[in-house]
Amino acid sequence: MTPGTGSGHEQGGPRLVLLRHAKSAWPEGVEDHERPLAPRGRSDAAEAGRLLREMDCVPDLVVCSPSRRTRETWDLVAAPLGGAQLPVTYDERVYAAEPDELITVLREVPPETGTVLLVGHNPGIEELSAALSGDADLDSLAWMTEKFPTSAFAVFALGTGWAALVPGAARLVSFVVARASTD
Repeated sequence: MTPGTGSGHEQGGPRLVLLRHAKSAWPEGVEDHERPLAPRGRSDAAEAGRLLREMDCVPDLVVCSPSRRTRETWDLVAAPLGGAQLPVTYDERVYAAEPDELITVLREVPPETGTVLLVGHNPGIEELSAALSGDADLDSLAWMTEKFPTSAFAVFALGTGWAALVPGAARLVSFVVARASTD
């Protein structure tokens, strides 16, 4: 875990969790969209789910890229969060998206939704995190913008509703790199 870790949930305000998919494999002859998770990615994704539960960051809605590695990441993250009951949308626009495209997707979230988990790819997730960080813990912000590794997630408290989301309209509360114990 990193500096600035904590649930950060503020009563009444929306919260956004941006999660980069877990480490993927690179099997020969497999198209990018169909790449599976590597063994380390599978254990790190499960750890991300455990940490999100521990931080009280159970999403009300999940928006996920439909690539195989993001779907597998979500399945493993979901287990410790009670995943069968969580609504998930697989949105093709999240795959290889630029930050402005991801903001467009997030602006479509129903206004009553409290916490959204977006499972996506770099560089989009990293660039969106940097763009949203209006008021941030400087240690977390510096580390997040230096590198946003696989299985890492950033938790933001939003200063607006979903429909009004713009760059700078969020406060970075936590940045966590989930790594399973190798003991």
